[in-house]
Amino acid sequence: MTARVSALLFGAGGIAFLCAMDAVVKYLSLDYAVLLVTFGRYLVGTAIALIVWVGAGRPPLPRTRIGVHFARGVAIAATAFLFYWSVSVLTLAEAITLSFLAPLLAPLLAVPMLGEKLRWQNFAAVLLGFGGVLVAVQGGHYGGDARQLGVLAALAASLAYALAMVLLRACAADGSVIVTLMGAIIPMLLLTPALFFLTPAARALPAPASWVLFIALGLLGNIGIQLLSRAYARAEAQVLAPLEFAALPWAALFGALVFGEAVAPATWAGGAIIAAACLWSARAPAPIA
Repeated sequence: MTARVSALLFGAGGIAFLCAMDAVVKYLSLDYAVLLVTFGRYLVGTAIALIVWVGAGRPPLPRTRIGVHFARGVAIAATAFLFYWSVSVLTLAEAITLSFLAPLLAPLLAVPMLGEKLRWQNFAAVLLGFGGVLVAVQGGHYGGDARQLGVLAALAASLAYALAMVLLRACAADGSVIVTLMGAIIPMLLLTPALFFLTPAARALPAPASWVLFIALGLLGNIGIQLLSRAYARAEAQVLAPLEFAALPWAALFGALVFGEAVAPATWAGGAIIAAACLWSARAPAPIA
């Protein structure tokens, strides 16, 4: 198995786990403030990441790339809160669709930030995948102040996520254990002061029955990031970017099964185009710059 194929498999698995996490986020947001859900995801994620770190023999924490990890942590915290809030007011498929601005931006950001050369095939695959998104959202309607804000939050989250994707490539050499640990503990620390802006009732300890769901958030998120970090250690950001589009059919599936959200035929048509873009991106590209 080539490094690129294994990277695509790891990436696809990571996307699936993160989509499952998004479904849990939406479910918890029915009863709890989005900020509390976001903090809980990274609190539990930090605990799990620390257990994995100890089990891996306590690999040394990064020193030369600590600034990159911190910048990625800031981007992750912003992405999570904005996207989770959009998920709370939009359907899973709608929120995921709007977030697809991220893989469109990531290859472009990778050129100045990582020195990657832009390749015509990867760029074309991203455009083809985004075309699949446009097909998938045919007939979608957005109305009302909450939904309009949800759209804006999803678009802002996509910009922050594009930055996080590129920074993941920059720090992936530290290994998936360190990347996962830093990607959980930094957002947790950044989000902690924000909890004081919630009312005492909103930041109260969740009911015991919900603890298993918060634990699931941490598990699903950590597994997803572990898989993505392995993928980004094996392939360039622009090669993996179209894989993000595979989240749409997953979101449609979870939305239908958990929340009874309708899945339009256009969603599946768009998913087929997205899959074609991912397969095309796996072929050896030729540089254009």
